[in-house]
Amino acid sequence: MASLNVGNLGEYLREQRRTAQLTLRQLADAAGVSNPYLSQIERGLRKPSAEILQQLAKALRISAETLYVQAGILDERDRDEAEVRSVILADPSINERQKQVLLQIYESFRKENALATDVPDDHGKSSSSTPSS
Repeated sequence: MASLNVGNLGEYLREQRRTAQLTLRQLADAAGVSNPYLSQIERGLRKPSAEILQQLAKALRISAETLYVQAGILDERDRDEAEVRSVILADPSINERQKQVLLQIYESFRKENALATDVPDDHGKSSSSTPSS
């Protein structure tokens, strides 16, 4: 898990707030936090908890996982997995059993691919490479 990157998180939050055309006070009210506290987060002076990040994400109508990645709480690959799971679980066109089967298949593919990329080559080095995003 990465360390909390408060400065970039604050800049990102400010950018998202401005994109949503919200004032600092409007976002603070919508997220249930104080105006000064939100200001301190945006300026990189405070480290918000995961719960506060979730409240801010809801108020901004963005995924909490996106803020967790920005804060260094969650790895980007973990966010991608969480988003796939959320989409599957939210799909009203498939029933619960089908959702569980899809999630099991998805997880088995992830494990299979992780094993394939971590197989040592002839020189004992891992053949995995970090994908660029």
